[in-house]
Amino acid sequence: MAMAKVLIATLYSPDPVLLASNRLGPDRLILLIDHKPNKKQLKNLDLIQNSLGRVVDIKTVKTAVYDIVEVATKAVELMDLQPQDDELFINITSGRKTKALGLLFAAYARKNRISKIAYNPEEDKKAVIWLPKLAFKLTESQKKLLDELVTEETKQMNYVDLAKQVGISKAMLYRNIDELKDLGYISVENGLQLTDAGKIARL
Repeated sequence: MAMAKVLIATLYSPDPVLLASNRLGPDRLILLIDHKPNKKQLKNLDLIQNSLGRVVDIKTVKTAVYDIVEVATKAVELMDLQPQDDELFINITSGRKTKALGLLFAAYARKNRISKIAYNPEEDKKAVIWLPKLAFKLTESQKKLLDELVTEETKQMNYVDLAKQVGISKAMLYRNIDELKDLGYISVENGLQLTDAGKIARL
């Protein structure tokens, strides 16, 4: 099976999506729309489907508008569902900023799967800004610690038991906690807790 180009984009105004599609020539277009799209978003979705639907396979995925963690989680699931040989392109121009950020963070969580991340500035609709492909760099023990902190029981666990659970020394646990706190991935104010950034980093 031939490698496909997949464009994953946020949607509100149709222009950035149409521009990106015309430039890239994707085989598949996946659009993130709101859980309850308003008339304007639905109208613009119809416009894109009528313009590109005959030549591009178009799918929509509904996400929250303001919950960046949910948007990132859904976008990562989407990326993981695409065949390994496919080229994935991200466009974060259209739609709410919170939705665009969720998609951007998902791209960071799957840096190795992404070919390019694009943003088209409003001032010059034909310009493309290629964003850097950053990544959440975590050690294996940091990943394990973030995974452990998802459960309610772990939040109340003492550090000795938590170190055993993660499979590291108590000294290494303290070092990981300090580093993850500095990165903004965990909070220690009311027991160890994942922040939204931590929830996204472990995707």
